[in-house]
Amino acid sequence: MTASVPETSRARAALSRLFEPSDTVGLGLAAVVGPVDALRIARGDLTAGREVRTSLYELLGMDGDGRRDHLQEGLDRWAPRVPDLAPDRDLATLGRLSGRLVTPESGEWPAALDDLQSAAPLCLWVRGVHAVPPLDRLAAVVGSRDSTSYGASVTAEMASGLVLRGYSVVSGGAYGIDAQAHRAALASGDDDQPPTVAILACGVDRYYPAGNEELLRVIASRGLLISEVPPGSSPTRWRFLQRNRVIAALSGVTVVVEARWRSGALNTAHHAAGLGRPVGAVPGSVHSANSAGCHRLLRDGTAVCVTDAADVAELAGPIGSVPTGDRLREATAPVRDQDGLTIPDLLVLDALPVRSSTTVDKLAVVAGLAPREVLSGLARLELAGLAIRTSEGWLRQKG
Repeated sequence: MTASVPETSRARAALSRLFEPSDTVGLGLAAVVGPVDALRIARGDLTAGREVRTSLYELLGMDGDGRRDHLQEGLDRWAPRVPDLAPDRDLATLGRLSGRLVTPESGEWPAALDDLQSAAPLCLWVRGVHAVPPLDRLAAVVGSRDSTSYGASVTAEMASGLVLRGYSVVSGGAYGIDAQAHRAALASGDDDQPPTVAILACGVDRYYPAGNEELLRVIASRGLLISEVPPGSSPTRWRFLQRNRVIAALSGVTVVVEARWRSGALNTAHHAAGLGRPVGAVPGSVHSANSAGCHRLLRDGTAVCVTDAADVAELAGPIGSVPTGDRLREATAPVRDQDGLTIPDLLVLDALPVRSSTTVDKLAVVAGLAPREVLSGLARLELAGLAIRTSEGWLRQKG
């Protein structure tokens, strides 16, 4: 596999081990001089002159007055890792897993990641036979690791419904809501598209957490495992947090099912909102600590209330003019007599008897309205086919 990998891709593979995710100086250097020269500079094979530093600092909006050399700090930070760089080894490991390296130069690169601008990953290490779906076909479902039975039930129904609507469900492969979303998607999907995509905070050769090993193996065979760090990389708190930005950027919509007041799922939601992606949150009991984060998102306006897959699809943007969510429920709900009526007319309608006629004065007493208001209401109800005038008075039209 390595013999056919272009030099630029090999350099990106090496830099993904050298730089931590979202290392602004490293990513900026690669953007300014290209990944090949960025790797040469990091290894000490090429000197970065004043022009490179000036361009880098301008790109990153950093202070370049000479009092602090951000690039040199980066070089010092990366130096301990340089001796261990072995991109051919990492690519060979990926090859044994039937994986592939996806870079901005390749046709499979998700354009949605470019919205991260200077924080976009250098490359993606991918396992799975499917191509990465486009933005409008990916929906992220995330939440607490210590999910409740309520959260698990909502997640299963939502993920299943999204897959049946043509979406691939994105999550982080963790316990709780993530795992439930992946399982439900796999149970409802077929082989035409990846039913689910797991974004990992470790290498795609590692099944973390260990309790989800079998699940992650199935995702690797039927869906997609994706990471921005190379094989063999361990999960760290920083990588988990940075993984969340990739989930948010790849997905056309992000839904938080359950989240405590301080939860990593909220980090994903805020990344999505910062990118202009729609965010949904599932409401829960006001007494449930697992829903406190969702209520926080709803209260501060970051998220929209969603309760099922139809709501999520509507939030993401329905295909064509097919109604979904609340619009679907409204369109399919049976028409009721009171739909569209004013409050006075509703009071008159409720006061009308069905079997025997009554007078305007009696209706005024029952409805609590003035006789003139009753007469106006009766005229409107008659036009709407809801009231009938008889020789003895008025009665309600049977539906």
